[in-house]
Amino acid sequence: MKIATVGVHVLDTHVIGIESIPGGSDGQLVETIRMSAAGTAGGTALVLSRIGAEVLSFGAVGSDPIGDTLLALLAREGVDTSGLVRKDDQQTSASVIPVRPNGDRPAWHCIGANGAFTLDDLDRAALDGITHLHLGGPEFLGGEAAGELLAHARSIGATTSLDVLAPGDPDMLAWIAGALPHTDYLLPNDEQVFGFTGASSLADGARALVDAGAGCVAVTQGAKGALVVTADEVIEVPAYPIEPDRLVDTTGCGDAFSAGFLRGLSLGRDLRAAARLGCATAAQVAQGLGTDAGSYDLDTVVALAG
Repeated sequence: MKIATVGVHVLDTHVIGIESIPGGSDGQLVETIRMSAAGTAGGTALVLSRIGAEVLSFGAVGSDPIGDTLLALLAREGVDTSGLVRKDDQQTSASVIPVRPNGDRPAWHCIGANGAFTLDDLDRAALDGITHLHLGGPEFLGGEAAGELLAHARSIGATTSLDVLAPGDPDMLAWIAGALPHTDYLLPNDEQVFGFTGASSLADGARALVDAGAGCVAVTQGAKGALVVTADEVIEVPAYPIEPDRLVDTTGCGDAFSAGFLRGLSLGRDLRAAARLGCATAAQVAQGLGTDAGSYDLDTVVALAG
């Protein structure tokens, strides 16, 4: 599998042990502060590389220390970052995620360079030879430009996938609608599906997105697992149970599912088996802090998925 991951790249800073925000200028000790590569393109890229894909990342970061750190974290995992352009007038996209003892994870986020990325920043010749193109955050490009990129990927023999970062909303769906007919696999979460479509059931909402042009919709449902819908079938795959004392942080689990699902397809698995691999990959990531935590690899997630 040689995959181009295009779009949103973020540096996440996770803070474990947040009980409250101190008042005034007071301080508070926490358990852990850790940085990791994230985003619907960046996080997916890292996990894909971990599980054996050849990964080329394309997007925009700032010419700042945050960008230096993000590039180093991706490169350390074997991701080819030569397609990430540096924007001198933008900061690198970053999030701070305080994780509360009950698992809640609110976030502060700066869009930064992700909002300045355009198709002019991407050398299409660098895509030659890829087997798949994954676009994370099509809303930053708009449906017309996103569709143009996905159509180009198909023209050179690659399959395509799309993962939206923004919350589900009918206006957002209209904004990216031009990309859906060029999308083989749409990878939303359940809240996005309901928000995009207003459907009364998740399966009906996913079918509406298939009717809008997507070839297949693979929806994550948090602790419930995933639902995969095509024009011909509906497949439900449960999540893998995690003991409470092993659950660390669910940030990035959606990106991990995307990576595992797409990798499963590249290995010749059918939709159900690919979704099982996606859920197994998400379970691995949930047991660490950040997508790069621990030492999981393809053998690890295959052993869990069966």
